[in-house]
Amino acid sequence: MSIRIIRKGVLDSIQDTGRIGYRHWGINPGGAMDTASSAIANLLVGNKKEDAVIEIHFPAPVITIEQTCILAITGADFSATLNGEPAPLYQPLLVAADTELRFKQRVKGSRAYIAFREQLGVPLWLNSYSTNFKAGAGGWNGRTLQGKDVLPFRHTNNYRGLTNRVWQALPWHVVPFPEPDIINILPGPEYEWLSDAAQRQLEEKEFTISTTADRMGYHLNEGLEVTPSQQLLSSGTGFGTIQLLPDGKLIILMADHQVSGGYPRIAQIVGAALPAVAQQSPGEKIRFRICTQEYAEKLYLSQWQHMAILGTGCNLKLASWLEKNEYLPD
Repeated sequence: MSIRIIRKGVLDSIQDTGRIGYRHWGINPGGAMDTASSAIANLLVGNKKEDAVIEIHFPAPVITIEQTCILAITGADFSATLNGEPAPLYQPLLVAADTELRFKQRVKGSRAYIAFREQLGVPLWLNSYSTNFKAGAGGWNGRTLQGKDVLPFRHTNNYRGLTNRVWQALPWHVVPFPEPDIINILPGPEYEWLSDAAQRQLEEKEFTISTTADRMGYHLNEGLEVTPSQQLLSSGTGFGTIQLLPDGKLIILMADHQVSGGYPRIAQIVGAALPAVAQQSPGEKIRFRICTQEYAEKLYLSQWQHMAILGTGCNLKLASWLEKNEYLPD
């Protein structure tokens, strides 16, 4: 059995935590823009955090759930409904077959994630389920999801939990990570190329995300006061690298970034702040603050230690619920 895309959204795709180890082939990791939300969606339904999810934007897709399943929706709030009833975020939901999942309006955030306990039946490409749009590989046929696409589940499960309802929320939920007001950054390899005035502007200015923002990068409308700088050979880049363009404008490289570039890398967004940046939309403001390597590591470790605790708690809750509500195979 499966899920069916009734109407496509603006950019729906299969993602996971990324394709690691192929930069030397020119293949970037890609993966979910908001890795924290995608991981939490999987943990809520008892999956590994690296399993495949659907990443959606708004306008969002209309999906028919053709098989009874347990799913979770995290990340952006797009006013999810199941057969017209509002559905909660960050909580596992038991959903009956032939239920319609819709998203009515954008309330907050840029990307939402849908995970299924039954797991999406998509093939691995280079050890990842993520869609690589440039290569036309990974995910679902290497492309965005389209109307009439039918995505199979890997597993079939039978549940007792539903009575006369088409869906119900299971009795536990997760509180999402708080979003910081200021984004912590580390000085990049070419940070010292900035004048003292430009370094101050980087922390004091408020920058606006351009309407051209996408999975490759966020152009920022405001720039820094710069003078012609020395030439840079093409050098390695990463998710969250902030590059300085010749006119003083900045670009934040996102999940589908190129693996190398020739613009100065003046800063790097810390790993713990990337999910918050990924949820920002064109027209929204962003501010930066230089922090130390030690502080960046502390933030990252704290976030993923919390994720490990969430995973353990969700697995225990789900195992207890399944003991009472799942028909086990003979």
